[in-house]
Amino acid sequence: GSLKSPWSWKRRKNPLSPQQWKNLFTPDGKLRDGGVRFLKKVRSGGVDPSIRKKVWPFLLGVYDLNSTQEERDTIRTEKRNEYENLRRKCMQVLSIDSIDTSSNGVDGGVNQGLNTPGSDVDSAKESICIDQESSECNVLDNYICNRASHSPNSLAEEDDQSTITNLDQIPVVMESSDSDSNEKTMLTSPLLETSNGNDPSKPLKENSSHTNGESKSKPHTDEDFVTWQRIIRLDAVRANTEWIVYSPSQAAVSETKARESAEVVGLKDYDHLEPCRIFHASRLVAILEAYALFDPEIGYCQGMSDLLTPIIAVMDEDHEAFWCFVGFMRKARHNFRLDEVGIRRQLNIVSKIIKSKDSHLYRHLQKLEAEDCFFVYRMVVVLFRRELTFEQTIWMWEVMWADQAAIRAGISKSAWGKIRLRAPPTEDLLLYAIAACVLQRRKLIIEKYSSVDEIMRECNSMAGHLDVWKLLDDAHDLVVTLQDKI
Repeated sequence: GSLKSPWSWKRRKNPLSPQQWKNLFTPDGKLRDGGVRFLKKVRSGGVDPSIRKKVWPFLLGVYDLNSTQEERDTIRTEKRNEYENLRRKCMQVLSIDSIDTSSNGVDGGVNQGLNTPGSDVDSAKESICIDQESSECNVLDNYICNRASHSPNSLAEEDDQSTITNLDQIPVVMESSDSDSNEKTMLTSPLLETSNGNDPSKPLKENSSHTNGESKSKPHTDEDFVTWQRIIRLDAVRANTEWIVYSPSQAAVSETKARESAEVVGLKDYDHLEPCRIFHASRLVAILEAYALFDPEIGYCQGMSDLLTPIIAVMDEDHEAFWCFVGFMRKARHNFRLDEVGIRRQLNIVSKIIKSKDSHLYRHLQKLEAEDCFFVYRMVVVLFRRELTFEQTIWMWEVMWADQAAIRAGISKSAWGKIRLRAPPTEDLLLYAIAACVLQRRKLIIEKYSSVDEIMRECNSMAGHLDVWKLLDDAHDLVVTLQDKI
């Protein structure tokens, strides 16, 4: 009873304000007390929108918590140059691909051939919603529903490799006409080399793409990157408009600038979009392509654009948005691995939390063959992005990032003080929040639902109806009582 949650309505604090942010620094631009007060404040109430672009690089590991202003200026210049090098490589691949498609009698546009009547891609596009804000039906949701209906015990079958479905099947379905009709020659230029061991599992230079005992996925090829480029463009023009009210400067972009940005990245089929959406789609393309080069083991998979959109809305400069995304993907990248190890681990943790907290609910899920918790797959993959509102998503992520930054800096073990007793930082705060979300609906699930599909529909209908602070408050109780056991 003495372990009070920092997210309960009685204790919840206001977001980190601009003045508080300014007072956290020493004269040489270094965070006081190693960032303890900074992280404590963020994880209690988030960040004021006006300073998010300054704060997020610290939360996401772009800047070290102990860095000075001079060191950060140097890092910023280096990171800008690295990003620009990645973009040059992307444009080289785009240029080569355009020449290649033209030589095969196809118009040089990067998306030509995708709308050919009768093509596999044409039929695939008819089965998804072009505008995600108008419906929940899309490729990712269809994929999840199919998995749920055909593989209810995927966690229990973890050793059976035949049950592992390649996450890249989502985009490959959309691009099947490429492999069927254009037998492309492998690009010979070494555009996918990552000379500095660039891997988002470690900040900046370290390379550890198969951490935690995970097997390294098969490396992708230049041909894969050409495919990713095209899929990224399809997803970019379908991006929703939630971000607009949170980024008025980008929303007011001129049509000339928007179309210039689109031409630079080779965006096509955007005439139906408003200038702000064209500009946003162009930024999505540029950054996601660069990330596919930066982390070729992961490349691109649907869902990654959902994670990038809030970052783009906050960060004005592409190179800053890119490195924040790299920091975010340090952990989230495991959601998009081909071997699904990361997803399985997380679903298993959610299952264990529910089992430890509520044996009655867990037994009911067992009867429905739903104890693997696959019905929360979407919440795990895109980190609540589609269940929470745009602002709620950012609050949740900021609290989660503060936890991860504290652990990364070793603060949770040494200097966290009393706050550690109230809410010990955890790498898996999001999973405790997901479990709390399910537990909040235990009575409904037990009394009314008799199939996995019904539970999944309930989870998918939560969008816009959740209280993010109540979720975090309930998650706190689960962390305090169960973290050691889990």
